[in-house]
Amino acid sequence: MKLRLSLAIAAAILLAAQAPAPVIPDEASIPAGPSGDAIRRGLAIFTDTRAAAPQHAGNQLRCANCHLDAGRTAGAAPLWAAYGNFPAFREKNGRINSFEKRVQDCFIYSMNAAPPPLGGEVLLAVSAYAGWLAQGQRIGVSPAGRGFPTIAAPPSPPDHARGEALFGEHCASCHGEAGQGMLDGDMVINPPLWGANSYNWGAGMAQVDKAAAFIRANMPLGNGNSLTVQQAWDIAWFIDGQVRPQDPRFAGDLAATRTAHHNRPWSRYATNVAGRMLGDPATTPPHHTPTGHDF
Repeated sequence: MKLRLSLAIAAAILLAAQAPAPVIPDEASIPAGPSGDAIRRGLAIFTDTRAAAPQHAGNQLRCANCHLDAGRTAGAAPLWAAYGNFPAFREKNGRINSFEKRVQDCFIYSMNAAPPPLGGEVLLAVSAYAGWLAQGQRIGVSPAGRGFPTIAAPPSPPDHARGEALFGEHCASCHGEAGQGMLDGDMVINPPLWGANSYNWGAGMAQVDKAAAFIRANMPLGNGNSLTVQQAWDIAWFIDGQVRPQDPRFAGDLAATRTAHHNRPWSRYATNVAGRMLGDPATTPPHHTPTGHDF
């Protein structure tokens, strides 16, 4: 029995290793007609969220800031790798999530906004775009490149001062010395990483381990894996040690919110950094409260 199981595991590993690289469709192949219109709208929402879905953009971010190259880049949470793995249980809300529900949460936390309604045109358009990118992918199989690559534990505990120095050296040229991003007119070229116009405390990027994995694999943009593991952790520790909008699950008690939603070593929520309690309502930018939608 053990031998058969070992052979099955070995065969699965070999099959995964031999799997061809995904073929990502070109935008020119988006079909005409209503289906193509929905795909194109989903792409527009992804690449310029504030213009294409302004009522659901509560900050200066756009989906493609984390899902690089409009959701195409392996190791940067590509849509083509995620789409076929839903519905799926999600520990964050303790329920089975559809793909639409998962995207809705991105609007709530990463975009710091009132979310589009389930079944509405915005989420249907994003789903149409993701499904188009995922054509040819196997359903229920998590392919290489999904999410962010696993990052090793830091050799030394992450350090805020080291992270600040590294941020100035490697990140400030794109994200600004104060981490507030760069704009070209009204278009955000590089996103703000903290403050009122960035993701809120409920976002995945507000977890230092996830931010470190993304940074290590993808930053500086176009030069991923150039930072050491330690450098990625230090930079993420510094970035997530800054003020940002409140977690929308906050119900008036900072300690209770940490216990319920942030009780992990890689969250800096409700911790004291340089004499400042992160998440304190007195110093925290507001969350754009959802209005009547399921979340």
